[in-house]
Amino acid sequence: MAEPRHGTQPICVEETPGRKSYCQCGWSEKLPYCDGSHKRLNTGCHPIKLEVTEAGTKWLCQCHRSGDLPWCDGTHQTPPGR
Repeated sequence: MAEPRHGTQPICVEETPGRKSYCQCGWSEKLPYCDGSHKRLNTGCHPIKLEVTEAGTKWLCQCHRSGDLPWCDGTHQTPPGR
């Protein structure tokens, strides 16, 4: 079993409308998108699946502490436990 990997900065993407699966385990080779690594590595994580309705710049959380997952809310700038 692999522990989830957490980044320290969000990933910025020019997103297009459509159904998306965003990685939450941090092991995907296609970050920020899920590639199934959570299953292969038995991380206990699951992707966040949602419908993106508007094209545009999106900031995707990689610290996995955002209050608005999968979107970054700046929580990575706050020390853990605060």
